[in-house]
Amino acid sequence: MREHDIEPIRGLPGDLPPGERILWQGTPDAWVFARSALGARWIGGYFALLVGWAMVSGTPLGALLTAGFGLLAMGLVYGFALLVARSTVYTITNRRVVLRIGVALSKCINLPLVKLGSADLRNLGAGFGDIALVPQGSSMLGYAMLWPHARPFRLAAPQPMLRAVPNATEAAGILAKATAAIVPVQQRSEAASTANAPRPALGAREAIA
Repeated sequence: MREHDIEPIRGLPGDLPPGERILWQGTPDAWVFARSALGARWIGGYFALLVGWAMVSGTPLGALLTAGFGLLAMGLVYGFALLVARSTVYTITNRRVVLRIGVALSKCINLPLVKLGSADLRNLGAGFGDIALVPQGSSMLGYAMLWPHARPFRLAAPQPMLRAVPNATEAAGILAKATAAIVPVQQRSEAASTANAPRPALGAREAIA
């Protein structure tokens, strides 16, 4: 039995609390993930150049060995991408975004919508895309913990990323509506708390006035 077989709800660490509901779920497409997140095209092009160089200035045996190493490297890249696609589930609810990630060790990353500053969509063609989530303030998320589900080169302030998801524009729209629906509620709650709070004592200058 696999670890994911005992999930009460696919992609989530536990049952949903009252009032919370799933709006969208998706997984990365393995082939698009390999191309956009792991640089499969660059790796393939690199080995193609090496094979061409070996054929021009080397021997047929050298070119054959280089091609073999290139096929091995591409196989590892696409194999890892398949494992990522099988072990990853992205979930958007009306309260949070959940990333169930991890090939060897599974973990769930919860990001409440009220702590989501913004989300950036990058189109990858054919309806696929990456959605980068920008948390507000310190999120206590490490880049190594998120990789490869992290926005590239954001080491100081890591940003979780929904990678190579199908119908990415639709998913981004659902996320935007869910965030817009919950943020005003949070703001009204904070405003009510502020209004009901006792007023601070007057300072010396105000008392004299």
